[in-house]
Amino acid sequence: MAMCPLCNGFEAYETQCASCGSLMLDGGKATDFLDDYSAYMDIDVLKLVDGDLNSLVENICLHMFSCPHCQQDQMVAVKE
Repeated sequence: MAMCPLCNGFEAYETQCASCGSLMLDGGKATDFLDDYSAYMDIDVLKLVDGDLNSLVENICLHMFSCPHCQQDQMVAVKE
């Protein structure tokens, strides 16, 4: 079973905002933002609608990063 190192706290990931260069904050799995209950749904089922056609097969977890200064959002594909 694949596990996301960011979701499980095994690793930290830092990225800079492409617009202003500030350090972006990890907001969690992109699928957690679909609706109020998506954070409680089966992860493999949500990977079918996360916007990456191969995320389930390639064990990719999409994370939403946001910039606290200019409010830009960026999706980052994390290998599980």
